[in-house]
Amino acid sequence: MYDPRQNLIVALDVSSAAAAQTIVAAVGVSALTFKVGMQLYTAEGPSVVRDLVASGRRVFLDLKYHDIPNTVAAAVREAAGLGVSMLTIHASGGGKMIHAAVEAARTVNQALMVLGVTVLTSMDEMDLDKVGVRGHLQDQVLRLAGLALTSGCHGVVASAMEAAELRSELGKHFLIVTPGVRPAGKDHGDQSRVVTPAQAIAAGATYIVVGRPITGATNPGAEARAILEQMSLAVSA
Repeated sequence: MYDPRQNLIVALDVSSAAAAQTIVAAVGVSALTFKVGMQLYTAEGPSVVRDLVASGRRVFLDLKYHDIPNTVAAAVREAAGLGVSMLTIHASGGGKMIHAAVEAARTVNQALMVLGVTVLTSMDEMDLDKVGVRGHLQDQVLRLAGLALTSGCHGVVASAMEAAELRSELGKHFLIVTPGVRPAGKDHGDQSRVVTPAQAIAAGATYIVVGRPITGATNPGAEARAILEQMSLAVSA
């Protein structure tokens, strides 16, 4: 039986452990995995990750490592030691860096999922052109996803707008994590490529990442439950 809680990640994009704990408590059992990104990690450090893991929550550590292979491998080993379930690296760091990250994760935790970030959901083709990437955005996503997977990543981070094509081109046996998910009628914020929870699941996303629509809601738990319902409808359709 499909349990959408397994596929929802709530983004704790806040500046303190206290604020994060308030959100986690408010969401309750409606989510099992929480994202710790650069904002919260910079403010609170690894202790916030340890506390979440100790409380039984799964942690998606979204720091998007991108450096020389040895440096990224060392960082991944430290992250693995914190007990995180998932972490991100930039696929644009190249095959050597990706391979080093994956091997470092395996030395500490065989189950740790290393995900390659393709193209940020805040970017469009004009943004890519300005940094020297010519051609269609979808082609760049597919190119980086292919590199990530052949270099050992368990999956990729990409907009759900590219999820269906990723599945078609690269198969079913890898994870697709989709940020930039907004329930219908919600503000898009700084995201350029946005879809609804139902659209993301229907397109083939394994996990969806939702932040402000849940964390900024008057009742985060109720908002999370509404998103779970949308996800379930997409599966049963």
